[in-house]
Amino acid sequence: MIVVKANTEAQLQDAFNIRKTVFVEEQKVPIELEIDEFENNSDHFVLYSKDTPVGAGRFRLLEGKGKLERICVLSDQRGTGAGKKLMNEIEHYAKKSGINVLKLNAQTYAIPFYEKLGYSVVSEEFLDAGIPHKTMEKNIT
Repeated sequence: MIVVKANTEAQLQDAFNIRKTVFVEEQKVPIELEIDEFENNSDHFVLYSKDTPVGAGRFRLLEGKGKLERICVLSDQRGTGAGKKLMNEIEHYAKKSGINVLKLNAQTYAIPFYEKLGYSVVSEEFLDAGIPHKTMEKNIT
């Protein structure tokens, strides 16, 4: 598996297609909430297995922290290490960019996954698109 920063329109569409499959089709998030006003101000990443896109994520700067968003892996790839690979590559990119702290809003069922990667819960539970979340952070210095 390889993670690439989306530098072409085709790679960006691969990221959007994975996100639509996971969030819109699987989790029933409205498309207008999934594809939002931050797309053009974000760096997008795609996880490929051979030449097939199987995961995606987005990264942007917010209040001096790196914000990881829209992290997703196709259902048949979960539990294979795909999510960890995706996260590690985005974290590496953030570190190379001089970012010291990362944050993300995790769906509550995914909190144990992020905790294994060193993230800690820093908020109470809240709803985003009708799905329970908690904010998590990690220092990467």
